[in-house]
Amino acid sequence: MESSKILYISQEIKPYLPDSPVATLSRDLSQGIMEGGKEIRTFMPRFGSVNERRNQLHEVIRLSGLNIAIDDTDHPLLIKVASIQAVRMQIYFIDNDDLFGRKGTTTDVATGAFFEDNDERSIFFARGSLETTKKLRWVPDLIHLHGWFTMMTPIYTRLMAKKDPYFAKSKIVVSLYDDAWEGEWKNMNRKLWVEGIDEKALKKIKISDYATLMKTAIDLSDGVTVCSATASPELIEYAKASGKPVLEYQGEENYVAAFNDFYDKILGA
Repeated sequence: MESSKILYISQEIKPYLPDSPVATLSRDLSQGIMEGGKEIRTFMPRFGSVNERRNQLHEVIRLSGLNIAIDDTDHPLLIKVASIQAVRMQIYFIDNDDLFGRKGTTTDVATGAFFEDNDERSIFFARGSLETTKKLRWVPDLIHLHGWFTMMTPIYTRLMAKKDPYFAKSKIVVSLYDDAWEGEWKNMNRKLWVEGIDEKALKKIKISDYATLMKTAIDLSDGVTVCSATASPELIEYAKASGKPVLEYQGEENYVAAFNDFYDKILGA
């Protein structure tokens, strides 16, 4: 029997960015699941604060070169890769000079202000991760999303399924962290549009802020994991009310086994 294939799409992963709940869990969970026998691939954005020289990132020419259009603007996609040598685990980085070349992750280092184009940056990251996975000719059984920056992903796997069934059978798990942000996004449906997307379904999506983004991701997912003891009670209740499987917060002990069992439950193993 073939091992299950798990695709991790993460906002942050240590050691490439300073430790945070997302970075730490993304790193340790993917290693634990890999060592348990499942096949994995892992993606994160190449934020400007990622030190390429120290972490030995290098571009993968055969995977780069695609242009991703967002709101009538083309953005070249660059794919870089690095290895966590101690565990022989590769990390793929989604990069674009205009979108990710700045210092900071989702806020300006100098002012602390939330980047106004974080909506377009997260769209680019989601689409870039999915397109690169297709180029790898690797079909995940399950996609696990970590951090709000990854939450555009279900829109493209679900609403593109008729035109592009590549991810049609892939299950999606959404993680809830304590990572809310203030602000409002505008014209999201126009920015989310891509040729072949289910426009009727897209019109029903109303993303304008953190809460509506996360609720949309939950709606389009197959399961939810609570990854922070202080995650939004509103979102946890929303997830439970949806009737989807929910994995409660596991803390730091034995969480790899709990996630592994949850994956198997979602996959019907």
